[in-house]
Amino acid sequence: MIIAGGSGTRLWPISRASHPKQFLSLHDKNTMLQSTVERLEGLDIQSSVTICNEEHRFFVAEQLREIDKLGSIILEPVGRNTAPAIALAALSVNDDPLLLVLAADHVIKDEAAFIRTVSSAIPLAESGKLVTFGIEPNEPHIGYGYIKRGEKREEGFDVDYFVEKPSLELAQDYVNAGDYFWNSGIFLFKASKYLKELKSFRPDIYEVCEFSMDDIQEDLDFLRVDKEKFQLCPSESVDYAVMEKTKDAVVVPLDAGWSDIGSWSSLWDISEKDVDGNVTHGDVMLYRSNNSYVRTDDKLIAAIGIDDLVIVSTKDVLMISHKDSVENIKVIVKQLKNSSREEWKLHNEVHRPWGKYDLIDNGENYLAKRITVKPGAKLSVQMHNHRAEHWIVVSGKAKVTNGKKTFLLSENESTYIPVGVVHALENPGNEELELIEVQSGSYLGEDDIIRFEDLYGRSSK
Repeated sequence: MIIAGGSGTRLWPISRASHPKQFLSLHDKNTMLQSTVERLEGLDIQSSVTICNEEHRFFVAEQLREIDKLGSIILEPVGRNTAPAIALAALSVNDDPLLLVLAADHVIKDEAAFIRTVSSAIPLAESGKLVTFGIEPNEPHIGYGYIKRGEKREEGFDVDYFVEKPSLELAQDYVNAGDYFWNSGIFLFKASKYLKELKSFRPDIYEVCEFSMDDIQEDLDFLRVDKEKFQLCPSESVDYAVMEKTKDAVVVPLDAGWSDIGSWSSLWDISEKDVDGNVTHGDVMLYRSNNSYVRTDDKLIAAIGIDDLVIVSTKDVLMISHKDSVENIKVIVKQLKNSSREEWKLHNEVHRPWGKYDLIDNGENYLAKRITVKPGAKLSVQMHNHRAEHWIVVSGKAKVTNGKKTFLLSENESTYIPVGVVHALENPGNEELELIEVQSGSYLGEDDIIRFEDLYGRSSK
């Protein structure tokens, strides 16, 4: 099973709540979710189960469909951490299989070593052990939890105890001791064993998850859990709920180039560098600069005489931090959220199941977007109570419903949709449709949408 939740705020401004890091290509050509699924090729996987939240469901489905690995997708109506998420997956499967639990935002450089290590742990899991995989620490990292190993057991060790993210001094002691591992967040166990232990230690979580799965509903590619029931579930990690309490926890060392890419500095750590230790992405020019990470999505970045900095530029944000301070990015994100600014959550470029739109300009009572619609895709049949819209086709063909009329528009043609008029947009062609949308009115919020029909199961709010 793959856990694809989380907002990835420590990699802001590239990763945002509406489009977090697991759906981005940060380390190779694939997204992190796609890479997670594809590294399982060497294992005898019967089927995959992906857990994600409602907002990200179309990212998950589209990205898995691109690599022909759709599997089952369970939607969490509200986030409740990893213990309930794993319980939902365990309750959804038949025949009591082994569950390999993976986060969708990890990097594994040596996939062959990963496959070998997981395979070696299978007998332990089949015998009723709850296996976690430990990473031998090469530095006193304070962003990871630690696992103290106990007696040797086959391919691994009994778990003596778990340690929360420590102080720098304690982390150094753990590294020096030589019998501690970083907690990778990767697990292997029988579905029935996990449920048994969860029921024993956290019956409140078990009961709500079981109750929620009684009314699971199929919706397109997704399995929907009952929201009213599931939102009663306590929020808890699998470590706290089960792994720290069970007597059957075993840690197996994993030496496969693992990283959780939890910050810009960790991404710099695992990336290929130039002779001066710099990592660059996009249109970047550096002079007399060292050991920095510079990334740009659009404009040229020229930097002179910088050392140990992280510079990330998106269409709407420029973020600059010392590498030693990147953990504090979450403070900025919190400030943005508390100030009711959209940059903590949304990019200028917003992805939708039918395509995407890019905010071009906005002012008092108007807003302009560049809209891209995939071939064969259709936006919902909808209306707005507070805004009118003007559509101008830039490239491709558009099938437009404007009130009672349905017609085709080609390049340089346009239509005007008054306030309160039911309308729809479809791309009937084999190429992307691109158009400019100009909104005007007293209120331009995204929630001013009344949907009458929608291919993607979205309802009006």
